[in-house]
Amino acid sequence: MDAKEYLSILHTAERLKDTLRHCTTSQRRTESVAEHSWRISLMALLLRHEFPDLDINKVMQMCVIHDLGECFTGDIPAFLKNDADRAKETKLLDSWVSSFPPEIASDFAALYAEMEAQKTPESRLFKALDKLEALIQHNESPLDTWSDHEHSLNQTYAFDAVSFSDWLTALRYAILDETLEKLEES
Repeated sequence: MDAKEYLSILHTAERLKDTLRHCTTSQRRTESVAEHSWRISLMALLLRHEFPDLDINKVMQMCVIHDLGECFTGDIPAFLKNDADRAKETKLLDSWVSSFPPEIASDFAALYAEMEAQKTPESRLFKALDKLEALIQHNESPLDTWSDHEHSLNQTYAFDAVSFSDWLTALRYAILDETLEKLEES
């Protein structure tokens, strides 16, 4: 890859710094997609010793690239995103990734296919972290920034995504405890 190709990819990816999510931070600032991707990458790194048989570097790669399609479509919360939204994002992302140098395009395409199939332990860990990070962020944000349905969603979301791991299930219950404490305090 030459320097101009490299910069072109980075310039497009920079859009995620300005692509806002529906969550707010603890200080009431709307978070960016880039911040979400950074934190799930950190979450994966911190789990290196909890999941020693998994390729945590691959999980981190998935975490870093998983929302790159939002460079083109913006963030649509999971509870609002429909099949047409997903198809549009996939089409735009695939078109962009196919313009990368062949070895990079191939690497990214393989990661996206693995994430989509959800058959490997790495892809399941990535998906669980993606969902759990959103719940953690909600718990960190002021309760008055939550939409009405997020009160129940924060109590039920992602249990299916963590069911393959006792450790992640325990984490999900710890997040639920924080949610219940936050709701009780209000």
